[in-house]
Amino acid sequence: QVQLVESGGGLVQPGGSLRLSCATSGITFSRYIMAWYRQAPAKQRELVAQITTEGTTDYADSVEGRLTIARDNAKNTVFLQMNSLKPEDTAVYYCNARHPYLRGLNYWGQGTQVTVSS
Repeated sequence: QVQLVESGGGLVQPGGSLRLSCATSGITFSRYIMAWYRQAPAKQRELVAQITTEGTTDYADSVEGRLTIARDNAKNTVFLQMNSLKPEDTAVYYCNARHPYLRGLNYWGQGTQVTVSS
């Protein structure tokens, strides 16, 4: 079955860095658009960063220049490098895999907590 397993979350001070990973199985990874979403308490889930099958990236305005998404098709893994973290980045971060053409092939990980606090 399909599995998306996030790791790398934790507690970090403002200005610090974290690197999230999402290891996938059960899908043909290279054929999926990969994305990171986040959800803060009492807020809706929002798209943070996305990378297409061709490697084109897109970011939310709030994270542009601080967060970087990358994929390793050989390892079936997507990463989110998070630098210059702010308290408002605190949220549960979710990995998402979406097929660009086949509706319904849309998968989520269980999430990993990122807390930015001094």
